[in-house]
Amino acid sequence: MKEKIGLDAGRVWSILNEEGAKTVKELKKSSKLTDKEIFAAIGWLAREEKLLFEETDSDICLSLI
Repeated sequence: MKEKIGLDAGRVWSILNEEGAKTVKELKKSSKLTDKEIFAAIGWLAREEKLLFEETDSDICLSLI
């Protein structure tokens, strides 16, 4: 499971690197990950201090540091 989360985190990182900042909803759509998978991947990247979080009215916008 840990390996899968790492791979999903890599997918999320790649999307943010190539396309720039995205909301959680946009990331989920782009990555085709489930809710559990996207939040685990975001947690992984947050733990590694790779993400900036910006709260909007209806979602959270993520970008790479």
